[in-house]
This record gives sequence, structure tokens and C-alpha cells, in this order.
Amino acid sequence: ESDTASEISFQLNRHKKTPSIGSHSSDMASVSSVSGSVLSVYSGDFGSVDAQGTVEFALDYDEKNREFQVHVSQCKDLAVVDEKKGRSDPYVKTYLLPDKARMGKRKTSVKKRTVNPIYNEVLRYKIEKMVLLIQKLNLSVWHNDPLGRNSFLGEIEIDLASWDWSNRKLNWYPLKPRSLSAVNGVDHRGVMSLSIKYVPPGSLGKWPKNPPSGEVHIWVKDVKDLLQLRPSGVDSFVKCYVLPDTSKKSYQKTRVIKKDTNPVFNHTIVYDGFHTEDLKDACVELTVWDHEKLTNHFLGGIRLGLGTGLSYGISVDWMDSTQEEVAFWQEMMLAANEWIEGLLPLRSL
Repeated sequence: ESDTASEISFQLNRHKKTPSIGSHSSDMASVSSVSGSVLSVYSGDFGSVDAQGTVEFALDYDEKNREFQVHVSQCKDLAVVDEKKGRSDPYVKTYLLPDKARMGKRKTSVKKRTVNPIYNEVLRYKIEKMVLLIQKLNLSVWHNDPLGRNSFLGEIEIDLASWDWSNRKLNWYPLKPRSLSAVNGVDHRGVMSLSIKYVPPGSLGKWPKNPPSGEVHIWVKDVKDLLQLRPSGVDSFVKCYVLPDTSKKSYQKTRVIKKDTNPVFNHTIVYDGFHTEDLKDACVELTVWDHEKLTNHFLGGIRLGLGTGLSYGISVDWMDSTQEEVAFWQEMMLAANEWIEGLLPLRSL
């Protein structure tokens, strides 16, 4: 974790439209680059039926295998989705909250043409007990539609910190309407404080031309209110790419701040080789990760760009900046050689 630096240019082949990005930065630390898409708890909900019925399940933690187990037994008196045919094709889905990205979803098989499905299935999560105890279990029941237009049938949410782990018996629980926090998309992951600056080519001196190419400066100051994955906090760091380049030349990272949900990084990254016209097609992606020996866990991130969905004329899913992120990037583009300060919420990418 000693201070190191490298200088490589952002070179754009305008025929291939594949930029090669470089940077010089400080406070480097090793990390795996794992990423993935995150789905909402209620993604794919096209239904309008009222929640009703009950679900029978049991919870257990296997100390030997360090495994959380959800024994899904059955459901009774579920809502009917297709009233004309009088049928529902239900399945059960689980998440560990608040960090859906880290552990992912689990789901049972689909039982067709029944409002009283019997599953007798076990949904498993490999997770440390102390991490599990700061999670909530979201268990929901859905009607499966062949075209993907799934309908929400009800849910239950359990705070695992207060769960009686001596209770390993199957119990019945009433299914409830969806929680307001999830409906409204509340997914608080923390807030990043940062400043950015664009230095156009030659703007700092005529001879010799200084800088010889444009530069984007990114000053990552701190992050507040990160997800606390362990009782002791998290061991966090920030990594950065300038998309569309995901090569090692583009990849930069901060040092790891240990056991702190409010880490202060005070770390500056500079990417050079930028032409002014590149700013409308490039995107600075900053992501925060929890560092562990075997793997790193995504905590949240931001994407700074124009959010047009296009990069050098090609449709890309990562050009999806929020209104706040777009406004921040535009302000930088309009104020050459000036630091633009921002406070942006982390989100699922």
C-alpha cells in the first residue's frame, strides 16, 4: 500500500472507437475486479393482485458449514392471478437485505396451477454468522409468467438480529403487501464527497504546450454511511475506470481504510490524453468495495458522464448517469481548470 505512480495517455483511435486510458495516482492497493448487475427486490412485478395467504418455513444456521438455510415448506390460500383460468403458478424468492448485490437472490421451483403449493426445498447462503446478524431476510411469493410478467403475491421480512435461533421448527407466517421502503426504491448505500476538474490541452501555458493533452482530475475525499457488513465495520477502498476502457491502464484504486463506515481517502487520480470532445463519450466510474481475503464485495458506486446511453456512437448500458451525476459532469465541462465539488449518493450499478 505504498504510494506509487504511473503515467499513460488516453489515446483514441477514432476509426476503431476504442480509447486506451492511463493515469497517475497515489495510494495503490491490490484488489479483485468483480462486478455485476443488481436487480430490485420487486423487479419484474406486473401484477395488481392483493397479498393474501400464508407461508410456512423455518430458519437455521449450520455452524459447521457456515451456511444460512431457509427451509421453505409450503404456502396456503394464495391470491389467484389469472381469474379467467382460476390459476396461479407460484414460487418463493429470498434476499438478504440491505445488500442484495452481495448475496444475491435464491428461489424455489415453480408449482403450477395451485394456490396451495408444496415445496419442501432449502435455500442456502454461505455467510458468516456475525455478518448474517446484521441482515434482514426478505421472503416473497410470486406468480411465474411464461413471458416474464411475474406478479407479486406477498412477502414477509425478518430482522435476523432478533431472531430466536433455537427455533428450528416450521412456522406459518401471514403474507403482507410490499414494504414502502422497497416500493419507493430506498436503497441507501452511502454518500461520496469528491471534486473533479478538466484541464484542456495547452491551457496552462503556450510553450511548451502545457499540458500536451487534456486531463481529468478526480479527487476522492471521503464516503459517509457505508453498508456495515460486519460488527467492526468495513474495510473499504475505491476503484476507478474511465469507460469504455476497462484495461489495466484505465484501472486505478485507493488504499484500503479498515474498520470504518465513514472512510476518508483524500486520494487524487489524473487521467490524461483527453480531447475536449471525448468528454461527451467517456464515463468515469467510481465504485466502493469491501476488501476481504478471498473476494471483494460491492458496496455502491457512481458514474460521471452525460448519461446518453451512447459512447462513440455505440449503445452501452453503463452510460446511465443519474440527473445529479450528469449535472456534476456538465458543470465540470463548462468550467475548465476549476475544481467542481460534489456530494453524490452511491447506488447499485
